[in-house]
Amino acid sequence: MLAVSNLSAVRDDRVLFANLSFSLQAGEIVQVVGANGTGKTTLLNGLMGLAPLEEGCISWSDVSIDDNPLPFKKNVSFIGHLLGLKALLTPVENLQFLAQLRAQSHPLSVIELALSKVGLSGYEDVPVASLSAGQKRRVALARLFLEQSPLWVLDEPFTAIDHAGVLALEGWLTDHAQQGGMILLTTHHVFSADFPLRRLDLAHYRPKAY
Repeated sequence: MLAVSNLSAVRDDRVLFANLSFSLQAGEIVQVVGANGTGKTTLLNGLMGLAPLEEGCISWSDVSIDDNPLPFKKNVSFIGHLLGLKALLTPVENLQFLAQLRAQSHPLSVIELALSKVGLSGYEDVPVASLSAGQKRRVALARLFLEQSPLWVLDEPFTAIDHAGVLALEGWLTDHAQQGGMILLTTHHVFSADFPLRRLDLAHYRPKAY
């Protein structure tokens, strides 16, 4: 379980959110919503240690990630606005490099299977610089099938994805949750009415003065 308690964030002397508390358990998908500038990306980056948070506690399996960050880092896959891909490397080379950063190693066949799953068969050896924006995001999404983390933290994962890719991604999210995974995401994508989703509206945690 991921548990967040009394979290707050300030940017340029402006309080984005305060007293934010929520939990995320196995099988759940939580969508962080709010108008532009309310702190959606800040929240996700803060959870990942990429942006400062003013106060509050973040726990993984009842252990503060400040006290022991390693179990959390081993169990989360994060894809943000910046995809973390090297333009001169191919999709295969990028995924190999990213796996090494997590002290992992995958057979070439497994990497090719992940790329096939995200619709990039035939592009395995094409430099990422030559791919479209949507294809680059698909390379990043392929990490999810290699890392097999229980928690996915995704910032606008539908960006630049075509219609077929959107439907596929919805299916991947659903499958991951049904298999006991957890997902925390921001997106402007409108899900179908029966999509298994819980919304976390940051407007409820913004001081009225702002």
